[in-house]
Amino acid sequence: MTTLRKKPFRLLALISTVVIAAVACNNGNDSTSKNKETGNRKIDALKLPDNFKAERLYSPGDNKQGSWVSMTFDDKGRMIVSDQYGYLYRLQLPAVGEDSAKLKIEKLIIGGDTSTQKVAMGYAQGLLYAFNSLYVMVNHNSDDRFNKGSGLYRLQDTDGDDQFDKITLIKALEGEGEHGPHSIVLSPDKKSIYVIAGNFTKIPEMNNYKVPPSWNIDNVFPFIKDPNGHDNTVNTHGGWIAHLDSTGTNWELISSGYRNPFDLTFNDNGDMFTYDSDMEWDFGTPWYRPTRICHVTSGSEYGWRPGTEKWSPAYPDNLPPLLNIGQGSPTNLIYGGKARFPEKYRKSLFAFDWSFGIIYAIQLQPDGASYKASAEEFLSGSPLPLTDGAIGPDGALYFLTGGRRLESDLYRVYYKDNKESNDPLPVTAPTAGANIRKQLEAFHGGPKAGAVDFAWPYLKDNDRFIRFAARIAIENQPVSQWQNKVLQEKDPETLIQGSIALARQGKEDVKKILLPQLMTINYAQLSPSQQIDLLRAFELVFVRMGKPDATLAGQVAAYLDPQYPASNNDLNRSLSKVLVYLDAPKSVEKTMALLAVAKDDTAAQKTAMQSADLILRNPQYGLDIAGMLSKMPPLQQTWYATVLSQAKNGWTPALREQYFQWFYHAFTFKGGHSFIGFINNARKNALDNLPKSEYAHFNQVSGDSLLNSNGNLAQGFPQPKGPGRRWTVEEAVKVVDSGLTNRNFEQGRAMFATALCSSCHGMRGEGGVAGPDLTQLGTRFSTKDILEAIIDPSKTISDQYAATVFSLKNGGSVLGRLVSQDKDKYVISQNPFAPQEVRELPKKEVAGTKASTVSVMLPGLINRLNEEELRDLIAYLKAGGNKSDSVFLPAKHPVELSKK
Repeated sequence: MTTLRKKPFRLLALISTVVIAAVACNNGNDSTSKNKETGNRKIDALKLPDNFKAERLYSPGDNKQGSWVSMTFDDKGRMIVSDQYGYLYRLQLPAVGEDSAKLKIEKLIIGGDTSTQKVAMGYAQGLLYAFNSLYVMVNHNSDDRFNKGSGLYRLQDTDGDDQFDKITLIKALEGEGEHGPHSIVLSPDKKSIYVIAGNFTKIPEMNNYKVPPSWNIDNVFPFIKDPNGHDNTVNTHGGWIAHLDSTGTNWELISSGYRNPFDLTFNDNGDMFTYDSDMEWDFGTPWYRPTRICHVTSGSEYGWRPGTEKWSPAYPDNLPPLLNIGQGSPTNLIYGGKARFPEKYRKSLFAFDWSFGIIYAIQLQPDGASYKASAEEFLSGSPLPLTDGAIGPDGALYFLTGGRRLESDLYRVYYKDNKESNDPLPVTAPTAGANIRKQLEAFHGGPKAGAVDFAWPYLKDNDRFIRFAARIAIENQPVSQWQNKVLQEKDPETLIQGSIALARQGKEDVKKILLPQLMTINYAQLSPSQQIDLLRAFELVFVRMGKPDATLAGQVAAYLDPQYPASNNDLNRSLSKVLVYLDAPKSVEKTMALLAVAKDDTAAQKTAMQSADLILRNPQYGLDIAGMLSKMPPLQQTWYATVLSQAKNGWTPALREQYFQWFYHAFTFKGGHSFIGFINNARKNALDNLPKSEYAHFNQVSGDSLLNSNGNLAQGFPQPKGPGRRWTVEEAVKVVDSGLTNRNFEQGRAMFATALCSSCHGMRGEGGVAGPDLTQLGTRFSTKDILEAIIDPSKTISDQYAATVFSLKNGGSVLGRLVSQDKDKYVISQNPFAPQEVRELPKKEVAGTKASTVSVMLPGLINRLNEEELRDLIAYLKAGGNKSDSVFLPAKHPVELSKK
């Protein structure tokens, strides 16, 4: 009976997640995983390279100490951590191999000898112990327990009693939450500090700037803000990085234009790197940018702007990433130089992804003035919500899981017996290109003698990082020293880069001279990348110096029109937006012709981690990816449609009909949370350009009826009101059993959707089809069974529904449903919304297979629900979506029952 009961029971574990009907098939053709199982469910769920070991040292959640998101080590080798929504703690850790019970922990309360003088500190998303002080980046503005708003603080022990008693606010920062101020990192020479902040954090006033600051959007593409209001809180600079001395007296802005980077690190050459976040709501749009590893150089800009205005990495006034990772939520980046690991990993950056539970090892290879990068999966688990990590004084890698009040743990990872040497590795000599870049960077940050003469020849260098550094050096000098050099320049590449600098720093009156000078360039003799640079130069003149008059605009349009359409998508994007902006006579006709036939560049969208490989690692984010991949929006067409939304002239009746019909079709595609809103707002902007007499017709043709149907594409179910809690089975059963009558049917149905159940499971004909229908759920299982399966989905996993983990010989891993296999390959399905799409995995690339010991369903998906919302959800499940079920009716009085 027990064995038979497990199989149907585990159907419940699929509520709110994806069905993975996979059986781990280890036959004579398969090898087995080389990592021995320990019997600890969480440790055994980790995928590690050979000869690496992991220990789970402590669980803050088990001890009511919150969910930890940041860490540092002090000068005595103790770890200091912070709860995302609570206090700081200090830990004395056991040595490698010692019993974790020897761990000692204390809550840090700062102040004098009496309780009235002591002050709590917490809400830190950045911690650093340096200069005999603890630096704390508080990321919160509204909690009476702490009374410490967002900003950088310094804690000191002034009386030598090993307790912090002095708090100094170094700088208050405007911004909080997960896009607020983040990490604090010691400089390579250990003499100063760097801080990093997300795109909801305003840049404070600085003492100095590596490049003259500007908050311009710098884009003639139609501006559509995020329809869900995501990035509308601050100016246009995005996330940023600053440098300061130990006292915080002098601040200098180093870099900006990121989305939401949490951390930065330095390699042995002293070069800085960060791991920038994507915007998952932008999935399916041409302005979506995946998570990426960026080389942070002096004065660098990475092009994050609100809504549709994000810059292409191809634009010359921002730098390209070293590596596109893919979808995810970066939370940490560290360098392995001090680890007791093999040399390969000591030379790696370790990039932490919270969403999908992966630590990537990023290998860097010098390439001119910068680097090339590749990635492998170093460590992973599902679920494994990674927050922060560090290389400890003992050379082991320590990392935290948690965040957003999820279950939190502290782990340690070490190689073999942790006896590998961590003596300093030989430093690779900088390349000639890197030396030139650093010489140019010496001229950043303000006027310096000789800068123009030194930098000018490098504006046409073959290395993009050198060209960028040279232009920033020029822009730091008085315009009077170099404006005439631009206007008299004959070399095309130098003229283009000089014009970009002049557009950014010059006066508007130079526009009438600069634009004709740019039109002297022989466009056809430029390479495709130089053509993009030239188009960007024109665009920057327009946005910084104002749109040219009709005569000059016509001349520029006539110069560019013969080049459109071009041979590649990037060029066509730039040409289309510039020509439509200029109201070029044939711009609408040509762009509509491209809209009808445009194809996307799949090679250009390549990332280190394939999107399909992420689906089964996290039900919340994975389902978004699965839905998008099942009906992927056409990116290039979306670009053209958005460009044309600002075109007022050049339309014929047939072109208008074709254009607005495109929107009707586009609403059937699946993208991120904001995709439909972006498309709809572009549609509305285009409708506003119509004569009033035509509005009603084209409003209908473009799909207004779809948006206002019962299945409203632009809106979802109401979200939980909360406040939630970390539900245990015992608490949840008690709450549900105390009031499972007279429930709210509509709220139960809404919670069924917002808890993601309906994404995969049907209920009386509504919901997804990827998982089993749940209409008969309540007739077969008890309240406790249902709640246990939701709250602790990994407690019991039938092999019938276990994920199959394929460990690859190159260090990666793949999760999927095993469809079939032969002697040479596995055939797996990874997308529950497109099960017919399969992937062939050669067996020669697979090191081993096993059934995952962890459910792909994240625990705690009902933690957002309050008591009434939980009761309504369980009532809806037990009733099988039947509104007439007794759970939705008032309780019967005993007398009434006896009469019946």
